[in-house]
Amino acid sequence: MISNKCKYAIRALVHIANNEQDDKPVMTSDIAHEQQIPRKFLEIILRELRNNCILESKRGKDGGFRLLRAAEDISLTEVMRIIDGPIAMLPCVSLNYYRKCDECEEESCEIKAVFEQVRDRTLDILNGQTIKSLTLS
Repeated sequence: MISNKCKYAIRALVHIANNEQDDKPVMTSDIAHEQQIPRKFLEIILRELRNNCILESKRGKDGGFRLLRAAEDISLTEVMRIIDGPIAMLPCVSLNYYRKCDECEEESCEIKAVFEQVRDRTLDILNGQTIKSLTLS
């Protein structure tokens, strides 16, 4: 299950992609109002996305946020990993956040193979979806 923080991050990125015009940044207050995201929480999310090279920000009267890369180059997988961490349901099948399970032996684990399939199918879907694929245009 993805967190509200992750859902807000995706909605904010889609909003920015839909509202960028002539390289003019989108203001945090506009995103918060139109997407009904608490502003302070949104600021934390946007800062995290900026620190991970998804967004760039500009301060001042004409400030706000812009996508650092094209919307079609930002996958849902990337955003979800930045905000929520691993996508896999078990740490022992995670590609980027692998961790041995404390309570089992991986070689004889009855459920590992099933959750590897779940991970692979989930990644197939998420890697095929980008911020651009969720936009209006």
